[in-house]
Amino acid sequence: MPRKALKPKEKRDLPEPDVRYGSVAVSRFINKLNFKGKKSMAESIIYDSFDIIKEKIKEEPILVFNRALDNVRPLLEVRPRRVGGATYQVPMEVPMTRSITLAIDWIIETARGKTGKSMCEKLAQEIIDASKKEGLAIKKREDTHKMAEANKAFAHYRW
Repeated sequence: MPRKALKPKEKRDLPEPDVRYGSVAVSRFINKLNFKGKKSMAESIIYDSFDIIKEKIKEEPILVFNRALDNVRPLLEVRPRRVGGATYQVPMEVPMTRSITLAIDWIIETARGKTGKSMCEKLAQEIIDASKKEGLAIKKREDTHKMAEANKAFAHYRW
């Protein structure tokens, strides 16, 4: 345990909005999907999946994407707290930036976990499912909320 108080971390600036939609959320999604430094590849995957979304459900893809992020975004999570030699899972509210980051991570993780199709198609399907409140990313959110609900007896350890 440090004797001096730690300096608070500086907040990093949000990335520039993406070129096609002017959305910071899409830009963050591109940066998370980035693999081996090939950002142009990540951009083409996302924009191709947005084109697939537009074909499949005849709706503006940025609206579907934002709805999917809102549906997957967790409101509560459990964090470990050590009290008197025991570690408790304490439910806490999730800050907005972290919840969006978790939602992006879960959508990408579930899309990568699927097999048999190209990444564009898998990502498009996962975004469509998340916007309809279906799919594995929504299940992950529900599991997180159930865990927080089950441990709400330890909520008084929050500080």
